[in-house]
Amino acid sequence: MDLSAKVEYALLALLELANHYVRKTPITMSDISAKHPIPERYLEQILSNLRRAGVVQSQRGSRGGFILVREPRQLTLLEVVIMLDGEQKEKEISAEGNLEKSLVGEIWRQADVAAQAVLSQYTIQDLCDQRETRLQKSQMYYI
Repeated sequence: MDLSAKVEYALLALLELANHYVRKTPITMSDISAKHPIPERYLEQILSNLRRAGVVQSQRGSRGGFILVREPRQLTLLEVVIMLDGEQKEKEISAEGNLEKSLVGEIWRQADVAAQAVLSQYTIQDLCDQRETRLQKSQMYYI
């Protein structure tokens, strides 16, 4: 399982939306792409996918933008991957395949299962919390 650019950009956008979740204030695509180097046209497609999946909501008007609908604590990273990249389909190992090919396929499936297990343990809120922790550690106060 690879981290596609689409999923990476979606996670960055969801982190920004999660910052505004409590206040329910919309954030624009321009604000997100200014903070993270995400092309706006690509971000528009990603946010449209997330809107169709019921994760974000769009608001029109001068104070419009996007709002995170689902609670960040209830949205796992695996769900985001599946929403954007789809379910991982297992490759069929042909009967006429050799032993080495079969071994490689089995190990690859184990790695995929392990990756899915890790992604299902983390939520958008976990990412927000880890970001805050790292920001706190990196701040130095001088007198």
